[in-house]
Amino acid sequence: MAVVDIGTNSTRLLVADVEPGTGLRELQRESTVTRLGDGVDTHGRLGEASQERVFATLERYAAAIERHGCEARTAVMTSAVRDAANGRAFADRVRRRFGLAGRTLTGDEEAAFTFAGATAARPADDPTELLVIDIGGGSTELVCGAAGVLGFHVSTQIGVVRHSERHLRSDPPQPGDRAELAAAVRAAVEAAVPAEVRETVQAAVGVAGTATSCGAIDLALEPYDSALVEGHVLARATLAAQLERLAALGLDERRAVPGLHPDRAPTIVAGVIILSEVLGAFELDRVEVSDRDLLWGVALDMA
Repeated sequence: MAVVDIGTNSTRLLVADVEPGTGLRELQRESTVTRLGDGVDTHGRLGEASQERVFATLERYAAAIERHGCEARTAVMTSAVRDAANGRAFADRVRRRFGLAGRTLTGDEEAAFTFAGATAARPADDPTELLVIDIGGGSTELVCGAAGVLGFHVSTQIGVVRHSERHLRSDPPQPGDRAELAAAVRAAVEAAVPAEVRETVQAAVGVAGTATSCGAIDLALEPYDSALVEGHVLARATLAAQLERLAALGLDERRAVPGLHPDRAPTIVAGVIILSEVLGAFELDRVEVSDRDLLWGVALDMA
């Protein structure tokens, strides 16, 4: 089976076999920064150049899907497509051009699939009150649950592309702009998640590009290795040190940081701030990184 996730910041592919009794076996996984959401927060529409970047990536992914002989295939779209006035037209083009039975997920669906993916390898009876943090380009999903049961969840208008455009006005980003971004994120999280929910959470799992990038930076991975990133624990103190290091660098210097994919350099400062502020709002001092996320959740649902 093949699952394509067309997000605000990146377009991703998962090809997996369904293994009876054991779940999924990954065959191929790719992530390409396509910045579909560039300008959506300002103009309310998906730009033609942004769409063409996605289509060029989907051409490559379509060839891989054919090589693997996938019997089931789908595409899901999230924040940028939900928010854009021309999002439905874009989704129609994806369906017609690439034969992907694509659909735009609601915030609730995105939360459910993300939680299912992030908890797929955990014991079904684990009673830990877990927070899954999925930081995207245009939205951040905060999903709580325990023992495999989805609890409180919310899709917030917090994202690395959206908040970089709103708050980071220079490169390297200035301390005042970083503080403004952090305050905006903390206020949004506290407004979106009731205090009684935040107080019950015991641990956090971070999925998607920001969390995995922070894990890879901490491990100085060249090249990226999913097996090493999976389960890696990041302390808030580690994230604070990463922020100071990354925010002191210009864009070209950030592109050269070991463990950071060059295409994520423009938004990684906002990403680290968002991840750290979410942990702070829940009074958590660490986060476990996972590569199992929305893609896995959709694949498990298909299976």
